[in-house]
Amino acid sequence: MLIDASGRSARKAKGDESATHKGSIEDRSDDQGNLNYYKQVICRLIDNDSFTVDFQPIMSAADGIVYGFEALTRLASTVDHPFSDIGDLFRKARETEFIASLDLHCRSNAIHEAALLGIKEREAYLFINICPETLVAAEYRVGIIGEIADKCGLPKNKIILELPEQAAIENYELFKKTLVHYREQGYKIAIDNFGSGQCGLKVLATIEPDFIKIDRHLISGIDKNMMKFNLVESVTTACHRIGIKVIAAGVEQQEEVDVLVNMGVELLQGYLLGRPSPSLAVNEALFITVGRAKTGGIKYDENAARHFNVIGDICRKVDSICPADPFSKAVGKFSADTGLRGLPVVKNGTVYGMLHRTRFTEQQILGRFGYGKYLNSYKDVGAVMERHFLLVDANTSLETVAQRVNAREAAFLYDDLVVTTHGKYRGTVAVSDLLEAMTERSISTAKNSNPLSGLPGNVSIQKEIEKRLSRQIQFDACYIDLDHFKPYNDHYGFEKGDMVIRSLAGIISDAVNAVDKNLFNFVGHIGGDDFILLTRPSISVTISEKIVQLFLSSMPEFHGIQDFEKGFYTSINRKGEKEKFDLLSLSIGIVSTEVSKIDSYAQLASIATEVKKLAKMQKGCAIIKDRRISAHEGSV
Repeated sequence: MLIDASGRSARKAKGDESATHKGSIEDRSDDQGNLNYYKQVICRLIDNDSFTVDFQPIMSAADGIVYGFEALTRLASTVDHPFSDIGDLFRKARETEFIASLDLHCRSNAIHEAALLGIKEREAYLFINICPETLVAAEYRVGIIGEIADKCGLPKNKIILELPEQAAIENYELFKKTLVHYREQGYKIAIDNFGSGQCGLKVLATIEPDFIKIDRHLISGIDKNMMKFNLVESVTTACHRIGIKVIAAGVEQQEEVDVLVNMGVELLQGYLLGRPSPSLAVNEALFITVGRAKTGGIKYDENAARHFNVIGDICRKVDSICPADPFSKAVGKFSADTGLRGLPVVKNGTVYGMLHRTRFTEQQILGRFGYGKYLNSYKDVGAVMERHFLLVDANTSLETVAQRVNAREAAFLYDDLVVTTHGKYRGTVAVSDLLEAMTERSISTAKNSNPLSGLPGNVSIQKEIEKRLSRQIQFDACYIDLDHFKPYNDHYGFEKGDMVIRSLAGIISDAVNAVDKNLFNFVGHIGGDDFILLTRPSISVTISEKIVQLFLSSMPEFHGIQDFEKGFYTSINRKGEKEKFDLLSLSIGIVSTEVSKIDSYAQLASIATEVKKLAKMQKGCAIIKDRRISAHEGSV
């Protein structure tokens, strides 16, 4: 829909005088109350060309230059009309079945204005909103937009037609055929407001667009909201795998840019980068915001590769080959590099296939009777590549990848696997490298484990937290502390104290597995009676409550039935005096990175200390989640 990016009518900004004058017309429309009246008004607006066009820049995240402009139609501020805004006008046009005429007029205006302003000389794309109803309307003549573009000297391959996701498309087959015609003419297709409607995946599968523009609701605050982050990242990854470019709409904060650029989103649009304007002039100074994200933002730490956790830590960039390259080029690459086991077939970052040295040599170069090279010499790589291969995302854990490798057929067990980041080619991993990494990681983990609990110790904990922070993975850190442990040790003995520590380590692990068996979770032993759990924000409290439940059920074993039933025990304190002591309890302080920006391990530990103090002030077992986030607290 051709709506002002601000969502406001330009007329409303003109003040009370305009609003009062407009009100008299609205009263008249209410009196007549029929669609014919609105149809007459729409006809008058079209005949008098009562519209203006603004252009909002869409910026490339890769190089910080303008990729294109979206044309936004607005009602001229000097014209009287009964519509609250441009969106209301289009709604009435649909009701009066006058949408095709209005839509065509607006698109014609957009092309004329963009051409007059010199968009062709800027080598930028023109994004034009289009109503799906227009494409299948009986009175709409296919090709008329092309005629207008030709007259204005604007190449069709520089025009991108934006279709709103939420639009109801009744005849998908007819609609798809119409889009095929437009593509054959050179136009590109985009889905607008993706994520705001109810039929996004159906529209995506039907249209197979060149671009999708993610709705501003999902972009706003993406740096603080894990749900939005995960949804946008998943959509971005899926689109990259099938060659669709992603546009993030409604970008208004630098922090949003940082996240989106690091996520791999190609194009950005929003008030932070440029507001709609009647000209194609842009403030280049605004684009430094992307430059900062590219140079000063958090990036993948190559030094962390020795701490192998995910497959991206060990992948290596192998030069790829294009599907359209000749067969001889693949032969040459394998001949030039005797250590090359697998050659990825990649186009525009998307992996289409693989060439594996052994089978490529046996089946394509030699062939059944030794004539393979001769018979394949006229073919391109796409004709001889293998389309079934193991493709994994860079953030997949080593254990998960190992399971997938082990599930392959014996003939393919030792094939190199391909690694992608957000659906784009990143590199390959040999199975031998995977096994070596898992072995080295196991040895390293054993060295850094706490000898009493067997859980990862401080070195591993700090590395895990820093890794998650550097990759902008949102998580909750649950700091778990045993209360009254020193007098317990003095009274019951160190051997019993060690038993409690080992039991608590098992309780935490059991609680995690009971709630969420997921490799995202991490349990560590800080030392003494302090433990830490890293988990998803949505389940941190649930797991903590499960830990408390299991801990309380073990209290008779920890204290003995007699002391447990009394609810206290009497012992000699360090002054040599008899004193009543409370039974063991747990204090759990939860710190979340979901809405609080945490940049370092030290900062996280500092906040955790404050929250844990609040928990220890409660009677009995207590769970407190950072008050600045959710103010959740409770005691058991």
